[in-house]
Amino acid sequence: MKQPPEQALSTATEIFARAGGILRASAAIKAGIQPRTLYWMRDENLLEPLSRGVYHLSALPLPPQPDVIAVAQRVPDAVLCLISALDFYEVGTQVPAEVQIALPRGTKAPWIDCPRIRVFHMSEASLQAGVEVTRVGSTLLRVFGVAKTAADCFKYRNRIGLNVALEALQEVLRERRATPGEIMEFAEIDRVSRIVRPYLEALL
Repeated sequence: MKQPPEQALSTATEIFARAGGILRASAAIKAGIQPRTLYWMRDENLLEPLSRGVYHLSALPLPPQPDVIAVAQRVPDAVLCLISALDFYEVGTQVPAEVQIALPRGTKAPWIDCPRIRVFHMSEASLQAGVEVTRVGSTLLRVFGVAKTAADCFKYRNRIGLNVALEALQEVLRERRATPGEIMEFAEIDRVSRIVRPYLEALL
């Protein structure tokens, strides 16, 4: 493939840099990068793929948790949850082996081969409760807050382990990242208040 003009490469680099270094191919093209420029940069390793159709400008350092950013680019309506949310907030010692996201019940899980994902389907009430939105470059990242995540860990304790839920609850309370009342509010939404309350009372 013929090398694009220097101006095209300069413009593409600037567009990626303004976006924090990560863009989905469709967004890059919409922003003004010609497809042939985009794919030439990929083939020349000026862009590195993070996931299918999501690229990072190699000249810039990777942001923290690039896998999370790649999934947010591909599934913008997803909410980062459970162990991935704990890792995002630096709560506990768990290292996520996959990006865990929440989607509405009845929604088909997206097929993403890289990075690995795990989908948790939630009710509408649970999915909309406690969502925080943060921006990483041009990426809007939706993630459940600390109190909601602590409650969710008990809701899905059989899938992620009760030890994870207990560790999260202990650390959130010890570091005052959330109040008992806030955690119980989300436990009620998750319908696990009877399960959470004895552990909460034992730690107070």
